[in-house]
Amino acid sequence: MSEGVNIKGGREKNEMIVIGLFILLTAVALPSIHATSALLTRTTSLILISAAFLVANVYSWTGLGTGLSLYGGLINVTGVAITSQVMLLIVGALALTPWAPQGTQGMTSLPRVGTYPLFALITTIGGCMLVSSGDVITFYLSLELQSFSVYVLAALYRDSESATHAGLLYFLLGGLSSSLILLGFALVYSQTGITSIDGLMILLGVESDTISWGTLLGFMSVLTGLLFKITAAPFHHWGPDVYDGVPTIVTTWLAVLPKISLIMFLLTLSNGLNGALQVFTGTGSSYDVWTTLLQVSCVLSLVIGTVVGLAQSRIKRLLAYSTVSHMGFMLAAMSLSTSEGTAATILYLVQYTLTALLSFSAVLALGYNRQVKRESLDLIDISELVGSFKKNPAVSTCLATSLFSMAGVPPLLGFYGKQAVLSASLNGGLVFISIVAVVTSVISASYYLYLVRVSHFDTEEKNITEFTHTVNQNTSGQVTSLHSYGLSVMTLMTIGFMACPDLLLDTCRLMAITLTTV
Repeated sequence: MSEGVNIKGGREKNEMIVIGLFILLTAVALPSIHATSALLTRTTSLILISAAFLVANVYSWTGLGTGLSLYGGLINVTGVAITSQVMLLIVGALALTPWAPQGTQGMTSLPRVGTYPLFALITTIGGCMLVSSGDVITFYLSLELQSFSVYVLAALYRDSESATHAGLLYFLLGGLSSSLILLGFALVYSQTGITSIDGLMILLGVESDTISWGTLLGFMSVLTGLLFKITAAPFHHWGPDVYDGVPTIVTTWLAVLPKISLIMFLLTLSNGLNGALQVFTGTGSSYDVWTTLLQVSCVLSLVIGTVVGLAQSRIKRLLAYSTVSHMGFMLAAMSLSTSEGTAATILYLVQYTLTALLSFSAVLALGYNRQVKRESLDLIDISELVGSFKKNPAVSTCLATSLFSMAGVPPLLGFYGKQAVLSASLNGGLVFISIVAVVTSVISASYYLYLVRVSHFDTEEKNITEFTHTVNQNTSGQVTSLHSYGLSVMTLMTIGFMACPDLLLDTCRLMAITLTTV
């Protein structure tokens, strides 16, 4: 009886999200319902939090350890999928908190864009389906559901030329990467006749010595598309342009939510394909194509994300290259396909999600209290951070905390994420990658510290006076209490990890054991 109740709780989560979606559609479509953007956004946040509690109810189901396949294997209910869904829903709710400043007019505000919560909800639905995919067909449909929603979000502010350009660029290059993934799975299906992901893993594990070139090229194409989606080098070029072109409130969503589901799916594939895609050389030796490509992308991401980031003068472009570097750390641990490497990848994903969400939310908050002659209230150049600590010391401290965590300064959460990745890499024999990771981490700390110096210690405002212009006092934005509360919670989580580390570490280890056990 309890098992039926717990499975029912998972179904109720889906029903709640769908019902919430229809409620938002009705509220936006009917002109007689005067629902503000703040009300719609906060309603969506409550829907996501309630859905997260319903999903967490499945943890008490005794059959969760072995998993359950639904709809003929299209959907898998496993511990990893449930934990990933809870993370997606909670992070989605947190990402919505800074999206409705009161009284703001301009590109950064939401009074003119009441449809945003709809696309945010659709993106979350696609991500939850993606991490539960048990079949190639389900995965691709979920991927497109998630992708098309973020394409619309990127181009949502059609009055802005930069946002429109970024949205079109994201749509065209995102369509290319989706085509590569579809082509890859088509090649795999033509060689194997299987669309079940678990079936593919079993078949390739048995026939690893006689794998065809069609299957090999298919998985290489799939990996290329996935690396593009997560902004890993050398397929990262769209990231800085899109992150910098769209409003910061959209950048916050694009930089966090899609990556959680994609990283978890890529991690599942990497563990399932461990040693299966072998290519034999003329000397009788062999190497794993999937692992090799992950490690090459890892090194390129670490180097490019660090070196090119040093030359950036715009905040969101710098954070975009920082994201590329973070992807390199996750790919290093992911390429090991061991329990320790998988746990390190999940831990690093958690810390990246938290610090990226905190940093973009803090940058967004610092821009709300500024009055500029351009339409956007977003902070654009790094020089515009000058004097931020004196004007808003609390938010500036939150930004500094996230930057120190990204740099790997102890005892913040980012330090333990990097420590876990480096420990797993050294134990797995990746000495060269570990050296590159340490060197690039030290170098990247310079531009994190530069942002802290500019915001906390620089006092001259000669670089930002040309942007300042007195406008109607009623158009200035204010950081809402919900936004402030979200910043406080994320900052405390980043600082206070060591106060209660067992819950997160044990969760990462359990997920790793589940993923690495066939």
